[in-house]
Amino acid sequence: MWVALALIAFAGMIVYLKVPATITGSLDDRATKIRDELDQARRLREEAQELLASYTRKQRAAENEAEEIIAQAKKEAQLYATEMREKLGEQLERRAEAAERRIAQAEAQAETMVREKAIDLAVKAAEIALDTSTSKAAKSKLIDDGIKEMSSSL
Repeated sequence: MWVALALIAFAGMIVYLKVPATITGSLDDRATKIRDELDQARRLREEAQELLASYTRKQRAAENEAEEIIAQAKKEAQLYATEMREKLGEQLERRAEAAERRIAQAEAQAETMVREKAIDLAVKAAEIALDTSTSKAAKSKLIDDGIKEMSSSL
């Protein structure tokens, strides 16, 4: 019985001192604090998801821009290569034409030299032949005829 009375007295003191209200208030405060922390965690999670989505969009945009830059660079490189091929072709044509002109000039010069040598040899041969077998008047007539014939053939 003394135990029961002590238990009742103890329970009465707890109620009189408002221990249950204090415990309940403390638990309510703790629950409110936990609820606030959960709300803050949800907000932070939403912000993090928004940031992730934003960075993902920015990354995609940057990748697209990089692809566009690469495509543009490829186009420019192809245009440059085509232009260089055309210029190289033109330059090779000009060089070939210049070489052909030089060859033609060299051929003409060689032909002229051969003609001059042939003329010189013919003149020397004619001089030798004339010196040995013809008179002065005949030599003179032969030279004049030869000059006229050469003038007409050139």
